[in-house]
Order: sequence, then structure tokens, then C-alpha cells
Amino acid sequence: MTSRTGAEIQLDEVDLGPGVVAGFTDRRGGVSAIPYASLNLGAHVGDDPRAVATNRDRLATHLAVRVAFADQVHGTHVVEVAGADALPDDVLAPVGTGDALVTSADDVALGVLVADCVPVLLADPEARVVAVAHAGRRGLLDGVVQAALDAMVARGAVAGRVRAAIGPAVAGASYEVPTALRDEVAAVVPATAATTAWGTPALDLPAGVEAVLRSAGVSHVVRSVRDTRDEEDLFSYRREQRTGRFAGVVRLV
Repeated sequence: MTSRTGAEIQLDEVDLGPGVVAGFTDRRGGVSAIPYASLNLGAHVGDDPRAVATNRDRLATHLAVRVAFADQVHGTHVVEVAGADALPDDVLAPVGTGDALVTSADDVALGVLVADCVPVLLADPEARVVAVAHAGRRGLLDGVVQAALDAMVARGAVAGRVRAAIGPAVAGASYEVPTALRDEVAAVVPATAATTAWGTPALDLPAGVEAVLRSAGVSHVVRSVRDTRDEEDLFSYRREQRTGRFAGVVRLV
């Protein structure tokens, strides 16, 4: 992962193959005031809508296309984005309700909003199809990652060609949960079982996402080691509760 600056945005880029631009924002480069300072991209967290609109416009300028965001509800529905013409006129309006987006259009970027949950970016450069997924605990268990991958395959992607990037999220060393909850989740996705840095039961959702991807045939997976709970340059609901959202974004070029 490399850092690139443009239009005041800090984008931590990942290589998902030729003809694909992908990466993760952090909280720098926007106009939102504390506690959302500064590049809050979430329109649902209580921030000034004018600030969020400016932040989204800055991201669009950086990517040279508008970014589609969904109304995320911790489910598994995949919203198909036909292209820029399908986006609402209001930059704050979601393109649909769901926790994954897929497109084969090159005039729009897909975005996923997070502040501890796992942002997942997917691309098949040969089939020219990209997707994003919002993988929280419930979504991971219910199959949102598989749903995003299935939507790509339906558009001509091949799982073995798909490249995946797992972005910053709360780490297993920080995500403390009751023993019963850890056991419940690990019964479905064993790779999620973890222990905090202080020795209590925990969940490692990024590890779970990687395991799900690899079991589905995705072999090219890059995974961020950044822990949202510990890094002040990233939004974290577990650390701050009232906070913004950063984004994972991907587009075809």
C-alpha cells in the first residue's frame, strides 16, 4: 500500500490490477468539525450535511468520478450500479439500500463506509467488474462477502482472477466480545476467533473476511494491518462512539 495525495485527500492505494484504482481514505483532508474532523464521508452520523457534501465532492475530484454509496444496514443485499447516470442528483443520497455494490461501468466509483467494520474491495481486471462490501460481524456471518463475489461472477468475473483488498478495521487484538459471542461467530467462521492484547475473548473480523475469500477461490488478497481502534487518523466507533466514517473506494479506468 502506498500513500498518494491529491485534492487534499489522503488515499492509501492498493494494487487490484491494471485498469483499476482502489484505496482507503483516512480522516484527513476534509472540512468537517470535531468530532467528525475532518474527512467524514458518512451522511448518517450527525455531521453538518454541507461539510459531508464538500468532503464527498473532494473525493470525487480526487478520483475524477462520482462515488456511489449505499444505505448500509448490516445485511447482504448487493446494489448494482449501472453508471454515473444512475446516481441520485444529491451527493448525500444513497444509490440504494444494501451492504455491497457492484459495477462494470468506468464512469463511477464504488464506496463503502466504515468506522471499525471491514471494508472489502474486489476487482476482476480481465472481466472489468469491481465490487465493495461492508463486512461487520452480522454481515460476515450472513454472507455479504460471498454475495458481492457472486454478483461479480454473474457479471463475468472468475473467482480465481478476482483481487481483493481488506482495509483498516478493528483488529482482533482490540475487539473484545463476550465468550459466548466469540464462540457463536467462530462456529460459522473459525478464523475470527481471537484474544485481545489484554487476554480476553475477541473477534478478528479481517481474518474472517480473508478466510471467506480464500475458501471461495480468491487467492490474491492484500490485508491492511491498521487497527481503527488504535489509530487516530482513522475513525473508530468503538473508540469514540460519536465519530465519522472513512471509505474504501474502487473504480475502473
